[in-house]
Amino acid sequence: MSPLLKNAIAAILVTSVYSLVFSSAFCSLPALAGSAQNTELKFSVAAVDKFAKNVERFAAQEGARAFIIGRVGRPEKDLPQGISFTHTAIAVYSSITLDTGEVVAGYAIHNLYQKEGQLDKSELMIDYPVDFFWGVNSLKAGIIIPTPELQQRIVNVFVNKQDQLLHNENYSVIANPFNNTFQNCTEHTLNIINAGIYQTTDIEQLKGNAKQHFSAQRVKASPFKLMLGNWFIDDVSTKDHSGNVVTTTFTTIGKYLQKNQLLTKAVVVNSDGAVTHLF
Repeated sequence: MSPLLKNAIAAILVTSVYSLVFSSAFCSLPALAGSAQNTELKFSVAAVDKFAKNVERFAAQEGARAFIIGRVGRPEKDLPQGISFTHTAIAVYSSITLDTGEVVAGYAIHNLYQKEGQLDKSELMIDYPVDFFWGVNSLKAGIIIPTPELQQRIVNVFVNKQDQLLHNENYSVIANPFNNTFQNCTEHTLNIINAGIYQTTDIEQLKGNAKQHFSAQRVKASPFKLMLGNWFIDDVSTKDHSGNVVTTTFTTIGKYLQKNQLLTKAVVVNSDGAVTHLF
C-alpha cells in the first residue's frame, strides 16, 4: 500500500475509531497551566479554576490523603456505552511550592500521559487540579476515595518513588491490565493501587493478583475496527490481547475496591456542585 493511500485511509478512520471503539483508557496530553497548553480551553479560566477548587475542597472535607480522580476529555456523546471518564490519575495531598516560593498544602495529581509527537510512548508527570481540568469537555469529576489504610499505602508508593518502577512507557489506549506488554493511565493507576494493597512492585505478582481479583472492562468493537486501529493509529494495539479485548477503566477500579471492602466513597462531582454516587 502506498504511503499516500495509507495516510488518506488513516485520516478517515481516526475520528470514527476513537469515537466508536475505545474506552476510558484514552489519556490525551494535559494542558499545563503556565506551560505548554496542548488542549483547547472550552470553559472560561474562572469556571475551570472554580471547579478545580470545588473538587479539592470536596476531597479535603472527606479527609482524603490520596484518591483516584477522573475527567471527561472528549464529548460525552462520543464515549462508548458504560464509559464515563477518559483519563484517570491519583491525587495526593502534598506540600506544593508556588512560583513565588511560598509553600502551600494542596493536591498534586500523578499522571501517566502520552508523549507529545510519540503517542505510543508515555511518561509520568505531576500537575495540579486546574491544569488537570484545563481542556475538559465537561466540568465533571469522578472521585474514588479508598479506605484510609489503603490511602496511606498509596501515598507510600509515591514517597518511595515506586510508581516509576511500575511504569511501562509502551502505550496502548486499550492496554490489557493482565499483562505488562503495554500500559495506559488507568492500568498504571491500578498498578499503583495494587502495589499498595500487596506491598510489592513485582509486576508479575501484581498481574497475577489482578487476574484473580480484578474485573476488566470489555471493549465492544468489531474485530475489523480493532484491526484498523492496529494498522493506522500509533497508540492502538491489540497485540497484548487474546480472546476478548479488555481494559481498565475508572469505574472498574471503583468496583474493584468496593468488592474488596477497600472503598470509602465513589462519587461524581458536577459543575453545579452536585454530588452523586458512582454506583
